[in-house]
Amino acid sequence: MIRNAKILVPAIAALSLSACVSFGGNAPAQLLTLTSDARVATGTVRTGAPGTSITVMDPDTPKKLDTVRVPVQVDAVSVAYIKDAQWVDSPRHLFQKMLSETIAASGTAIVLDSGQYSSDPGKRLLGELIDFGVDARTNTAVVTYDATLAPGGGAPVLRKRFSASVPVSAIHAASVGAPINQAANKVAAEVAAWVNGG
Repeated sequence: MIRNAKILVPAIAALSLSACVSFGGNAPAQLLTLTSDARVATGTVRTGAPGTSITVMDPDTPKKLDTVRVPVQVDAVSVAYIKDAQWVDSPRHLFQKMLSETIAASGTAIVLDSGQYSSDPGKRLLGELIDFGVDARTNTAVVTYDATLAPGGGAPVLRKRFSASVPVSAIHAASVGAPINQAANKVAAEVAAWVNGG
């Protein structure tokens, strides 16, 4: 009996610990990502003179977007998150990838990311992703991006705000991904036109 009691004590302790600590969460019902409407054709080769590339940096984000969860602006001072939905990566990185692809597809410049900037320090696109979620007050997906273009070569730095909203049918995991993606594409297309024309 004493031997059996010694075996049972660690087993009971392990069960108690597992009730308090989670060693892995359940997968969310929806994993969301962004897909660019503009794509660079396979096999496209580009060349450019030194200093003519565009480096697209990851944007800064407020704390409400510093997560893979999908925010909902409930009112002027309250933010909630959609249950069972999250991004496959941070919103800042997903949006940076979409911007890079859209700019490259709609122009002729070589587009780099921050890790490649030292290979050709030409133009730099920086900014802040202000909104990237759902506004419950208007039932819309909203994407707002403050873009800063540093042309280099002593040229003035330019700054411009871009924003787009798309209606959402309902605020739940299965219905918000596509409208946010659509709003993000609208913003990315406007930013690309601005950058490629500047």
